[in-house]
Amino acid sequence: MVIVDTSVFIDYLRGVTNPETEWLDLHADQQRLGLTTLILTEILQGVDDERRAASLYKELREFEIFEMPDVELAVDAARHYRRLRQIGHTPRKTIDVLIASFCIRRHHELLHRDRDFDPLELHLGLRVVHP
Repeated sequence: MVIVDTSVFIDYLRGVTNPETEWLDLHADQQRLGLTTLILTEILQGVDDERRAASLYKELREFEIFEMPDVELAVDAARHYRRLRQIGHTPRKTIDVLIASFCIRRHHELLHRDRDFDPLELHLGLRVVHP
């Protein structure tokens, strides 16, 4: 399973071409793709029009959507945050740590365009799709 991060979905929806959006376009029918409820929130909060938001939500339901966080994930994410901070990589966004922790726990890969995930890959074993 590949979890597609907000950073890729936003570019994809805007028609931006980059290696990650091209990978998404190429693999959408060949690969199990998903997103989390936090990613869904980030995507939908950026839409100004309620009709467009409803239409986009319907499109996104084609992907597998994972509800998160639960208590165990919250504890994992806090531990990951502390570990990164201790080695000099204080995460900027808690949501990114939660998404990465979810992927690490479930052994999912993450497709992203956000440098904030790099320390999570390097130091905590986050599996990342590198197109």
